[in-house]
Formats: sequence, C-alpha cells, structure tokens
Amino acid sequence: MFKIYETELAGRKLSIETGKIAELANGSVVVRYGETVVMVNVTAAKEPKEGIDFFPLSVDYEEKLYAVGKIPGSFTKREGKPSDKAILTSRAIDRPLRPLFPKDFRNDTVVIATVLSVEPDNSPEVCAMIGASAALSISDIPFGGPTAAVNVGYVDNQIVINPTLEQREKSRLNLTVAGTLDKITMIEAGADEIPNDTMLEAIKVAHEEIKKICNFISDIKAEIGKPKFEYPSFATNPEVYAEIEANFKDRMYQDVQATDKTVRDENIEKITEDINNYYTEKYGEEVATEKALDIANSIHDLEKACVRQMILEEHKRPDGRKIDEIRPLSCEVGVLPRVHGSAIFTRGQTQVMSVVTLGMKSEEQELDGLDEEESKRYMHQYNFPPYSVGEARTSRGPGRREIGHGALAEKALVPVIPSEDEFPYSIRVVSEVLSSNGSTSQASICGSTLALMDAGVPIKKPVAGISTGLVTDKNDPNRYIMLTDIQGIEDFFGDMDFKVGGTKDGITAIQVDIKIDGLTYDIIKEAFERTKVARDYILDNVMLPVISKPREDISKYAPRIMMTTISTEKIKDVIGPGGKMINKIIDETGVKIDISDDGKVCVYSNDTESGKKALDMILDIAKVIEAGNIYTGKVVRIMPFGAFIDLGGGNEGLLHISKISSKRVEKVEDVLSIGDEVTVKVSEIDSQGRINLNMKDLEARED
Repeated sequence: MFKIYETELAGRKLSIETGKIAELANGSVVVRYGETVVMVNVTAAKEPKEGIDFFPLSVDYEEKLYAVGKIPGSFTKREGKPSDKAILTSRAIDRPLRPLFPKDFRNDTVVIATVLSVEPDNSPEVCAMIGASAALSISDIPFGGPTAAVNVGYVDNQIVINPTLEQREKSRLNLTVAGTLDKITMIEAGADEIPNDTMLEAIKVAHEEIKKICNFISDIKAEIGKPKFEYPSFATNPEVYAEIEANFKDRMYQDVQATDKTVRDENIEKITEDINNYYTEKYGEEVATEKALDIANSIHDLEKACVRQMILEEHKRPDGRKIDEIRPLSCEVGVLPRVHGSAIFTRGQTQVMSVVTLGMKSEEQELDGLDEEESKRYMHQYNFPPYSVGEARTSRGPGRREIGHGALAEKALVPVIPSEDEFPYSIRVVSEVLSSNGSTSQASICGSTLALMDAGVPIKKPVAGISTGLVTDKNDPNRYIMLTDIQGIEDFFGDMDFKVGGTKDGITAIQVDIKIDGLTYDIIKEAFERTKVARDYILDNVMLPVISKPREDISKYAPRIMMTTISTEKIKDVIGPGGKMINKIIDETGVKIDISDDGKVCVYSNDTESGKKALDMILDIAKVIEAGNIYTGKVVRIMPFGAFIDLGGGNEGLLHISKISSKRVEKVEDVLSIGDEVTVKVSEIDSQGRINLNMKDLEARED
C-alpha cells in the first residue's frame, strides 16, 4: 500500500515514500528532500553464502547524470564505472549500517541507492544514507537500526545542519555524521583547521537532528515494517571453542605478543596447524573435516579474545607498547632524483612513499558528477600493492578502500594547499604503501606533507595524521581502553579506527570506522585529545627536524611558470585561426601554454629563456595600443609622406614625415631605414582605428 511520511530536517520538508515502486525488493523507499529525490532498494539472498566467514554486504550509490540534466561525456553516452564521489558515498552509507547486522548473518545483502533528481541545496548523499536505513528498517532483513545521517557546516562561526550550496561555499567544515538514537556510528569530515571543541560541538548538534530522524524511521517501521526473516546462524560452535580455549589459550596468549608482525603471523599459522592436528588425532579426519569451519572460527575468536583481554585487563599491547605510545618513527625527503618531490614516512612496520608531480593548469582533473564541482587541481591518490602485506598476488588497480584512503589524505591536505594565484600548478600526489601494519592512510598524510615541502609547494602549514583504536568490555560498554597509533592486529580485533589529520592549529580531516553499536561523546572527545597530542609530537619531533618549511624553489625538473594577463578580446588573436598562432609559439620555444577565459596566461617551460621568449611573443600579439602611450616598433614601410611602424600584435601606425623630428626632414630615408627599431608615441587613434605616431614630442622630452 502506497504511503507517504513527512517530517522536517534543517527547516526543509523531508518525505519518505514506500509501497508504490520496486515491490519485489525486500525493502524500498523514495526519499524526497526539496527537489532532491533518491530511491533506495534493499535485497537479501534467501540462503547464506557458502565458504565465507564474514557478512557479505554490498552498497552501491548510483549517480544518474539525468538527475542534474546532463548527458554523460563518455563515448557510449551512458554511466560507466562509479565516480570517486559515488564510491566514497557508498562507503559512507556502508559504515554505519554494517555493525548493526547480526554478527552470525551470512546472507548476501545489497543496498542500491539511485539518485533520480538533485537540487544543489539538498544533499543526495544524506538522503541516500537516511533512505538506506529506512528501507532496511521496514524490510524483512535482520537489521538492528535505524540509523540516520546529516551534513554539518561551519559558516560565519555558526554550526549549520545540511548547509545550502551558498553556505557550503563559505563553510570551513564539511562534516557528515551518522548515528542511532543513543550513539554516533560514523564520522567523515574535511575541515579548515577546526578546533577539537568546535568539532565535538558540531557532532553533538548533528546528533540531535539524527535522533529526530531515527524516531521518524522507527514510527514508520512500527506501522508498516515486515517481520524479520529467520536465517541459519553462523555463530561459533561453543563446544568447539571451549575445547580449543581449554587446551590452547595459554599458548595463544603468548603467541600474539610477538612484536614483529611476521613472527606473530608465523606463530598463528603454527598454532592453527597444531589445533587442526589435535582435532584430527583426537576425533579422526572425518570429524575434523566436518568441523573445519567451527575450528577456524574458534581459532579466530580465541586470538581475538586474547588480544582484547591483554589490552583491557593488563593495559598491555601485542607489541609491548603503552596504550598511548606511538611506534618508532622516521622519515626522509628527496628520495627520488628526477621526480618533483618525494618522501618516505615510516611508523613501525608501516611505510609509505609519497611522490609529487607539478603540472599545467590544463592537467587538473575533470569531474563528471552530480555536484557543482567540475574540476580539481590538487589530486591525491593512494596505492596498496599486495607486496605491502607480503601477499603473492597480482595488482588489479585501485579498489574502494584505496580510493577512500586517497580521498581522506586529500581532504587532510586541501586546506593547506596554496591558491592558484599563489602557486599556479596542478598538483598530483601519489602515496605508495611499501609496507603495511596499520594506519597507512595516516602515514600517507605525513609522507605527502613532507613530499609537498620537498617539491617546493608553499603549503600553509604541515599536516600530520594518526589513528586511535578502542577495546570495550562487552559486558560493560562504559569500560574501555583507547589505544594511540593502532597497528593491524589492534584494528582487526578492536572496536574502532578513529583517524584524524590536522595541523597544530586544528583538524583538517576525520574518518571513523567502528565495529560496535556506536561511540559516546566521551570516547569521541578523548579520541580528539589523543590524536592532537600525537600529531603535535610527530610534527615537532619527526617531520619538521627533517624539513621545516617548503623549499625555496621547485625542482629543476619541474616546469617553470611565467604568468601575465591579456585582454580577453586578444585571446582569439593569441590562439589564432585553428590554433595556428599559439602552436607557432609552442613550436618555436618548446613551452606549454594555458590561457584562461579571463585572460590569465601561464607559460610552462623547462628553462627561463624559452619561457621569456614565449611570453614576449604572446605579449607582442596581445598588445593593446592606446593613445598617449609610448611603444617600441620596427619600420616596415617607407613612403614619401612618412613611415609605417609595426607596433606588434598586428598593429601598424603611421609616423608622418612632419612628426619624425623637430628639425626639417627632406626625405624619410634620410632618417629612417626599413628594419630600424624606433620609439614612438601614439598621438591619436582616429574613428576608423588608424594609429598616428609621433617621434618629435619624445625629442622635446629628452631635452
């Protein structure tokens, strides 16, 4: 039955429709927020997926360009692979939902959010996050929601919920917060050095709105929600776990305390082999094979229990560090001779190399998406090759995780990147993960800051990144231990990965992943405090002693830029018919040239001489002749009544014989010859555009 439910969000009407379309999906809603419309459909397989030990949830946020009246720019004229923005939104939808599904649920579950219409003032991403929660809540899929989400801005020192396009352009904060009635489940932010207390207050204000939407969805669920279907549980067999725990816990407790990740992995492989042999010898191969999945799950759960017990009860970490201790740190810059800037940042067994390339403005990335942004000149990309974790498999290009980590590092550094007027280059940074044992995204922030300074990019301030983890008592959620600088095993078995990038003056980026039902304000506040202390330590004691400020000059291998501005009316003359004139300049000088619609000209060259020659040629063509000004030109024709002077840019003026000198001139040839370079004053430009010149007045000035 078709139903429409309405509420208000940030002073604008929000409605959820259901019962009209996509009736074969387990749950379907259409979210309308102003003129933004997003359809969300959720489905789940009737049977569990075999041979897996995780919950197979897939989330797809589909950008349809018809939603903003665009035809796709590809050859096929249809949407292809999702944009980075769509992938990041899919991840943002996924993260608050995933912890609220049953831990023993193994049925394929798919969430598809399709953007049908976009009004720039009303975020389709927020609509998709709310719609996903609503569709799952009213469906028969086991789900422990609802959740809700809002976007938060900081405009004129005021916190704004779901800012409009105009407000977003002025906002110092782009924060997305998701949560339940009780706790925060996801934080994603890009910020312009926002202080900890302001960020926490923004999260609290967001949560008040989130609670209202959660109650709204709960009311819908109470009215039309379907009963949740039964599913086969994949919980660990308690009898198998109890036997393995009784016989192997002491050994496991010791094995997970190996400081070196490789040694620890070898320990787990050996104890796994011994546990399987124990079961085979005691119960026979047939029983051991039958219980293989229970045995594997029990080994995983025992390792997890040991790690968590050690941290929670003894305040002891697998590698022996204190709970607030950072792993050994080191860094170096200028590691690659021919690139424009490079650095390696190492934290424990995590190591990232960042490389900077400077390019022309025309090399900035073009964006073909639903929002107003059409291009960006700062690009940060992150690669996670299999060798970084010791795996022997082929690389298959960046996945969602790589795109997400690259975007996080990009957000962290955008606020300190110089403006185009200050530094008219396109900037690409690539972070190559060389070795991974946790927090590679934060290492890429540190390494990229160093590489940018090595490249001579005049960043406003250095940025560092760090993450904190969490282990909570399952019987008492208020009892927890927070860990500074988590390594892989602590992330894998812990409850939180709270990543924060920023300068010494404030936060520039946040990304939070959790595996529990949410975070309290106290946990968030402590995470902000911990990361601030750690960032300051990394900057003061590791990064800045290696390179304290951007280099005075860019690499000799980077293109040199010379800039000028010409009249917009002269752009067509500089380019010439079919690009003839600009191509001639490029061919003669070997430079590259960018000309903006506003007349700004950038000349990129490998040497100063070539750049200056090209710039002079452009200025010569673009010269605007004005009466009263003085110019230097060449004599190109001599007539009995005077000489014609080429002033450049296709401008030719007449120097009458009477205006050549204060002394009597019998013949023009007595004073001037073809090819002579002369300085003249423009005395008049008549109504027909003819230019009259004067040399006689300049003689008087010299006298």
